[in-house]
Amino acid sequence: MLTEAGHDAVWAGDFDDFLTKEDLLDETEVLAKKRFFAHLIAREMEGRRLSKAAMDRRMEACRSTLDRLLDPEVPSVILFTMEKAERALGKEFRSELV
Repeated sequence: MLTEAGHDAVWAGDFDDFLTKEDLLDETEVLAKKRFFAHLIAREMEGRRLSKAAMDRRMEACRSTLDRLLDPEVPSVILFTMEKAERALGKEFRSELV
C-alpha cells in the first residue's frame, strides 16, 4: 500500500507482530516509555535553567542517579527515583492503563 506521498506505508501492527515474534515487544515499549520520561524531565530542567547539580539537590540524590534517569538508553530506573524527580520539579507524570 502507498501513502499519498508515494512512500510505502508502515503498519504498526505488522511491526508489533515482528517484535512479538522476536520476543522484543515488552522491552521496546518499556524503553520507549523511559526515553519519553527522560525527555520530559530534561526539557523541564532546561526550561527552568536547572543544572544537574541543582536537580541533584532538589531530588536529594547523587549525580549517578540523575544521570541514569536522564539517560534514554538506561531503562532500569525505579519508580521511586521518577517520583523524586517529579516532586523536585513540582510536576506529576500521569500515565494510564488502556
